[in-house]
Amino acid sequence: MSHDYRKTPEAVSRLTDSQFRVTQKDGTEPAFRNEYWDNHEPGIYVDVVSGQPLFSSTDKYDSGTGWPSFTKPIAADAVRTVTDRTLWMTRTEARSSGADSHLGHVFDDGPAAEGGQRYCMNSAALRFIPVSELENQGYGEYRSLFETADTSSDITSTEEHAS
Repeated sequence: MSHDYRKTPEAVSRLTDSQFRVTQKDGTEPAFRNEYWDNHEPGIYVDVVSGQPLFSSTDKYDSGTGWPSFTKPIAADAVRTVTDRTLWMTRTEARSSGADSHLGHVFDDGPAAEGGQRYCMNSAALRFIPVSELENQGYGEYRSLFETADTSSDITSTEEHAS
């Protein structure tokens, strides 16, 4: 199934001020004061501008930074990186490959066992779609990412409650 995840004037006009500042003006939202930094619900994160799937909760972890952090994108070609030399330093900027939305930055201090990368994203650049809504919102092809994750998270939460 082929999707066209481009930026359109209509999509940009629907953005909140914060979403526009982050995705279109390369802004950054405050740490710990954003929608998804502490979201632990299973689902996927899509580009707020185009709806392009970008990250899965199965690759999300608590980096302690106050922003949603992931070990990798949902697909290798979903996110592109560019060198960012603003703020008197060199960083690796993450942008959506379809709509060219600014998402955040990539750092090399992520979990070593998962490849060592930390995709530190702005919640304002993302829209979260819970597993229960994947089919309704046209993302049913991603349900398989959660088939084994659902089982293991049920076991984990049962063990946590037992101890």
